[in-house]
Amino acid sequence: MSDPVADPGSKSGRRPVVIRGGTVLTMDGSHRVLEGADVLVVGDRIAALGERLQAPGDALEVDAAGGIVMPGMIDTHRHMWQTAMRGYGADWTLTQYFVWYYLEHGRIFRPEDVHAGNLLSAWESLDAGVTTTVDWSHGLQSVDHAEAAVDALVAVPGRFVLAYGNIQAAPWEWTADPAVRAFLERRRTGAGDMLGFQLAFDVTGDPSFPEKAAFEAARELGLAVTTHAGVWGATNDAGIQLMYEHGFMTPETVYVHAATLAADSYHRIAATGGSASVSTESEQSAGQGYPPTWQLRRHQIPVSLSMDTSVWWSGDLFSAMRTTLGADRAREHLEAHVRGETVTHAHLRAEQVVEWATTGGARALGRGDLGSLEPGKKADVVVIKNDASPVSFPLLNPYGHVAFQAQRGDVHTVLVDGRVVKHEHRLVGADLAGLRRRLDSTVEYLRSRLGEDSWRQGMNPELPDTEVLDNPYQYTEYKSDTTRTARATLFGDGG
Repeated sequence: MSDPVADPGSKSGRRPVVIRGGTVLTMDGSHRVLEGADVLVVGDRIAALGERLQAPGDALEVDAAGGIVMPGMIDTHRHMWQTAMRGYGADWTLTQYFVWYYLEHGRIFRPEDVHAGNLLSAWESLDAGVTTTVDWSHGLQSVDHAEAAVDALVAVPGRFVLAYGNIQAAPWEWTADPAVRAFLERRRTGAGDMLGFQLAFDVTGDPSFPEKAAFEAARELGLAVTTHAGVWGATNDAGIQLMYEHGFMTPETVYVHAATLAADSYHRIAATGGSASVSTESEQSAGQGYPPTWQLRRHQIPVSLSMDTSVWWSGDLFSAMRTTLGADRAREHLEAHVRGETVTHAHLRAEQVVEWATTGGARALGRGDLGSLEPGKKADVVVIKNDASPVSFPLLNPYGHVAFQAQRGDVHTVLVDGRVVKHEHRLVGADLAGLRRRLDSTVEYLRSRLGEDSWRQGMNPELPDTEVLDNPYQYTEYKSDTTRTARATLFGDGG
């Protein structure tokens, strides 16, 4: 078979692609489901949807019969630089994560280690049908680290957003660094729509609001801010109030987790048009707070999904959809049982989490050209089909199949910007052997730098002598007990 990625004879280097006979989840405004339909891709755009479409003679034909065709998924918050430590912190709590990365060992990562983690995470995204990933890159201790992070992202044929951050320094300092600003301006120039940028920092709630300068820098640079908000022991309502009072809550702002906020904070997010990135596996396991999807629905706050970090969890949004449905429904049942009632209809449905994994992410990133399958939109497309698996049939409820049945091994074909990056269950152009050697080198370095005893102990680290819960951010001495205020109910305010 000829190369599915490129056609040397075409001006764009892309072959036309026609995906035939699948169940198409358009995720358009009316959520049309087209059974036995074709999707035609020409160049970087979706050209047509319908039955028995005519395609150019040189088009790559993908048989999607018995499978699902859907928009590429979008992860709005992942610490990609940490992927070299895959699974290392499986038994961590959030506090232990803070200890390992924020207080002790995060600063030993070299630029090449950030590069290796980003490369691995980027390919992992495409393998799972995640065509756009926000690299919440708060390990950028220097511009050299940032260059390494971006070099890795542009080396992989996916769509990425670098959310520039540095947990080892104050955001009001590094956003003022001329070298950082020069980097952002230089790497944005000519980057096109395959690489975007945000600023990533948190707001501690310090009444003096030192983060104001970082927000002003974001405004000057024309960049959106993504921030961990409503995180137990770290950030809470005081930070939201400061952002609101100073006019820094905008429709482009993404509030990650948003799990321990009071009603006033949700009102402020809703009123200013921001969105929340929910990392359900993380919130359930690490302890940021109970996944707040029912609160977000109540306040009509747009939702996107994310996987946080592969130090604990996988990098696929199938897990995110599945656990989000489970967490939301478990809370609904338990609260009903406390009242002596029975839930007869689940309020959060599979269709809604599929929307959050696609159009929800596009909305959060201001990318109206992504997140749905419609003529004229960017051709980021995923085919879910696995004829070798008994789990692939019967296909009765396609939204339920995506959310509860499918997994990364069922991702048959992935297109990003009209280019085939995974075909017949195999990544196209990925040098996995070379990638493994890079990761082996990084792991060897980290392991030797820590020493064998510390390396093994780090999988379940002891707490340091310093106070952690009041302030994991070592660039400021501000502390506040409000980040650990007792919850009003089992699930917090308004539960």
